Amino acid sequence: MSTGLIPATILTGFLGSGKTTLLKRILSEAHGQKIAVIENEFGEENIDNDILVGDTEEQIIQLSNGCVCCTIREDLRSTLSDLAAKRRKGELTFDRVVIETTGLADPGPVAQTFFMDDEVAESYLLDSILTLVDAVH
Repeated sequence: MSTGLIPATILTGFLGSGKTTLLKRILSEAHGQKIAVIENEFGEENIDNDILVGDTEEQIIQLSNGCVCCTIREDLRSTLSDLAAKRRKGELTFDRVVIETTGLADPGPVAQTFFMDDEVAESYLLDSILTLVDAVH
């Protein structure tokens, strides 16, 4: 397990732009990384059940490829802090975090969390904000 900062990517775009489709693709590829996915909610389309280990009411769901998926029940800051703490304790193993925003969410405040909150900034490095666009509509 790396002792450096955890890379984080924000995945954003309007409803129907393909965020969940891209996320499913990333989670099903054999890229060798364990990714922790944070969703504002299990959105308009859920992550496929065939890549989930099991349906549960838990905040964190283990995926069959070793990735983890969790919903934001409180706020992003506490979710990121919980994930980092579990990683430090060895309770969870992941290489990076992807945060999928809801279709109407402004990614600005999400990105600010990585710079304005000292506890988050000590554990994470925001490496990119990926915005999907539906080119047809």
